[in-house]
Amino acid sequence: MSTLAPTFATPPGFLGQGPRDAATRYVVAGIPLDLGTTNRAGARDGPAAIRRASRMLVDGAHPLSGRDPKALGVADIGDLPVAIGDLEASLGRIEAAARGLPHLVALGGDHALTLPLLRTLAKRTGPLALVHFDAHLDTWPDSFGAVHGHGSVFFHAIEEGIVDPKRMIQLGIRSPADAPIIEWTRAKGVTTLSAEDVHMNAPAAIAERIRQVVGPAPAYLTFDIDALDPAQAPGTGTPEVGGLFTWQALAILNRLQGIRFQGMDVVEVAPAYDTAEITALAAATIAWTYLALDPAKLSG
Repeated sequence: MSTLAPTFATPPGFLGQGPRDAATRYVVAGIPLDLGTTNRAGARDGPAAIRRASRMLVDGAHPLSGRDPKALGVADIGDLPVAIGDLEASLGRIEAAARGLPHLVALGGDHALTLPLLRTLAKRTGPLALVHFDAHLDTWPDSFGAVHGHGSVFFHAIEEGIVDPKRMIQLGIRSPADAPIIEWTRAKGVTTLSAEDVHMNAPAAIAERIRQVVGPAPAYLTFDIDALDPAQAPGTGTPEVGGLFTWQALAILNRLQGIRFQGMDVVEVAPAYDTAEITALAAATIAWTYLALDPAKLSG
């Protein structure tokens, strides 16, 4: 007879995991930032929703890798601090809190939070390769007049030299964008695959393209949940039709074993617009799939 607790009684941390101890290799942290959003607010509630949905993933090993992320030394340290009503101060607090953490899996929160995480990592590794799933380029020089926002993350990351644009690949892009933004992004050397590009190619081919772009460099994975089609992930602030299906994203991620990932985030889950937790569950499964790759073995 099983002695496991029923799914609904799983402890509240991601995958039911608690605080850090001597065996910790991966740290999960929520970042309830919702100050860089340009459309529907609510991403501050994303971390809690992703943690709740992760209860569905605690029953054993990943079906393809055979690894159980819970057995790999995962700890949930709670939420990193933000400054209420002050985006710039929030970015500073996030960067300071992430400094010194081991391999970080961040649960967002809006996409503005990725910039301070990249800043922290780049101080250890130098410029990072970047695998970026999103409906949007996020290379606008500002967000409706604000210097930092969820639409300008990678403009600043490139300009600050913390990511190598020639080792940066974006997947699922399909939103409207002004020609100068598209041209600037291409001129910097960023590889952009539209959602249609992904739909028209097998996941194995897309994964191989990612490998070609990223190469042997230390890398970071950032996954904006709006990369998925709204039919698959309605609970987000800036939905765009025609996106990836969840199975496509997971099939691509499952084929990225061996990339030297240093950390990842999954962002822009806004539970107020979700249906039956499908967006939160998709985000939790993306983070779980990333952990099942056991990237820490290759993060040196």
